[in-house]
Amino acid sequence: MKSYRNTYNIVLAGNPNVGKSTVFNNLTGLRNHTGNWAGKTVDCSQGEYVFKSNRYFVQDLPGTYSLTPNSAEEAAACEYIISGSYDILVIVLDSTCIERNIKFAVQILSSVKSKCIICLNLIDEAEKKGITINSEKMSELLGVPVISTAARSGIGIETLKLKIEDLSAKKKTLEKCVKPTFDNANLSETVFNECCQTKEKSSDSFDRSIDKYLISKTFGIPSMLILFLLIFWITIIGANYPSEWLSKIFEAIGKKLNDFLIYVKCPEIISSALTDGVYRTLTWIIAVMLPPMAIFFPLFTLLEDSGYLPRIAFNMDSAFEKAGTHGKQSLTMAMGFGCNACGVTGCRIIDSPRERLIAVTTNSLVPCNGRFPMLIAIISMFMIGTNGGGSSALKAVVLTGAVCFSIAVTLLMSKILSKTVLKGVPSSFVLELPPYRRPQFGKVIIRSIFDRTLFVLFRAIVIAAPAGLLIWILANVKIEDISLLSRFTEILDPFGVILGLNGAILAGFILGFPANEIVLPIILMIYLSSGTLEQLPDLMQMREILLQNGWTMTTAICTLIFAMFHFPCSTTLITIYKETKSIKWTLFSFFMPLTVGVTVCLVIRAVSELLMFF
Repeated sequence: MKSYRNTYNIVLAGNPNVGKSTVFNNLTGLRNHTGNWAGKTVDCSQGEYVFKSNRYFVQDLPGTYSLTPNSAEEAAACEYIISGSYDILVIVLDSTCIERNIKFAVQILSSVKSKCIICLNLIDEAEKKGITINSEKMSELLGVPVISTAARSGIGIETLKLKIEDLSAKKKTLEKCVKPTFDNANLSETVFNECCQTKEKSSDSFDRSIDKYLISKTFGIPSMLILFLLIFWITIIGANYPSEWLSKIFEAIGKKLNDFLIYVKCPEIISSALTDGVYRTLTWIIAVMLPPMAIFFPLFTLLEDSGYLPRIAFNMDSAFEKAGTHGKQSLTMAMGFGCNACGVTGCRIIDSPRERLIAVTTNSLVPCNGRFPMLIAIISMFMIGTNGGGSSALKAVVLTGAVCFSIAVTLLMSKILSKTVLKGVPSSFVLELPPYRRPQFGKVIIRSIFDRTLFVLFRAIVIAAPAGLLIWILANVKIEDISLLSRFTEILDPFGVILGLNGAILAGFILGFPANEIVLPIILMIYLSSGTLEQLPDLMQMREILLQNGWTMTTAICTLIFAMFHFPCSTTLITIYKETKSIKWTLFSFFMPLTVGVTVCLVIRAVSELLMFF
């Protein structure tokens, strides 16, 4: 067991969105997710590093604007800061907003008796904005060391480690670091006036010139819709080829696997269960799910890293306020487009338990990337031309319209919940618009793939493996020469017809509970009476198969609606239970979107029959 000279506890504190998590990652070598928006850190991250034979435990506290907390997370952070139960407190400041940040630093220094260090982060961005900070003068006024860093590029981190090592080795504890000749307000003003110089041109003029359009009443919402339209279009275009490529590779590997099982004389029933059941289901999910996620998540993370994500919350804040919920729900809803499970986890940024619960239970009302392939296929086959044609741009427009409808339903259900079972007064919050930053493309791609894409994919695969075996059993075990799957479909058929669907479609959604990606292949498997998941043919062939099995325009629209509004997938439900620790709210999250889907489908079928009657 390795021994260390000394062990010290280090704490990182500061306002939200000053780069604490990035400093933490650079100190510890960890890869905790960071984002260019306030309130990203909602838990206390912990890590450690070794420097000059000393061991340092590091804690990254949730951001807070003052020692007077407004949430449970801020209260815990403030309590820990004041307790002084650590060796060094590193106060991280945003060099581009030093006038506001310094007030919190002075408040901490006036209240804490532990050793403190000021970390002037984002110094590179301050320089680009024409802001010059005299760190030596600031150190003299505050009575603590001041270190300039640009944590995103690693600048100043070694100097920070040296100062932590130097200060932690000193025995004497600094009592009151702030000089008593000033009160806090005057000292903050003095520090800013004497230590900071800004060019005559406003340092945030670039941000304001962009925000003049992106968050205006006239252009804010349209620009947001255009941006999402572009993302959907890129995802649609980009996912087709790698998905097809992966399918061919997996098909070739499947043949080799089947040959190997024959070679080792594996019983045919086991061989079929493994290759046609488990393997085909797993590889189908990977081929269909991985490409769009690998495109959507990096694009979404670029929005986050650039600072645009909080602008979405700003644009949507009034709508969610009218719905009686929290403005930050718009952020978690946007995360749901990539994966509803990720969106549910993201609801931690909402302080109010009531409003957090509304966001959690309504998150699956927006379609995740697992539902997009089916939505796109239906739009292409039945709504953009009659032969599966139509431009990708037009498909993206219709898909964006469907997404807008899901957002409207989310607001409506949030309003209903806030007036009934989750009744309460909407809480106010401070929404800080961070400066626009050039995204770090390399880190964004790596972070989005490993932290989001592969994480979500792994959870889906773990659940889908036994589901593939179950689907195979239902399709291949027969009673009186009729498979269990066919009998299951017959039972469901009367209920499906009432909803404008049929039994095969309902069976596809029920058996696709582990992952939405396998719903359409299951439907085709039932129609073709095959014992394994069907490889999707081209859109024109698929359309003919569906038409031969009774699909009409009403069926297509109802299936599209049901694909958007039905019970969440198993991964999302597990996540909901982990976040709420409540079976009641997990069940509610299952039945609420299902009720919405059933209701809308009933209305569409009724209107369709009424139009046919007249």
